[in-house]
Amino acid sequence: MSVSTHVLDAVLGRPAAGMAVRLLAGEDLVAEGVTDADGRCRLTEAATGPGPHRLVFATGAWSAGEGRETFYPEVVLTFAVRDPDEHHHVPLLLAPFAYSTYRGS
Repeated sequence: MSVSTHVLDAVLGRPAAGMAVRLLAGEDLVAEGVTDADGRCRLTEAATGPGPHRLVFATGAWSAGEGRETFYPEVVLTFAVRDPDEHHHVPLLLAPFAYSTYRGS
């Protein structure tokens, strides 16, 4: 299974570069990384198995680094892995008082 994400700053309409992201399966840390200049982060190519997984975005630290406040110090997106052979792309669109996500390709 491969997992990637893309974080966009919805207020400024630009990538959220430099945000720390962790991937967990249950309580086990599977991978961690930091978004690149385009706001993208490829977390793993390794098999993790089916079941719930979580992406944990360090939105508070990132916002503070940008000199802005946020209502969400951390965003956690839980998603179900049904087929471990599929690629899972889970983007995050972020604003100070809202966020949204979707299953990407």
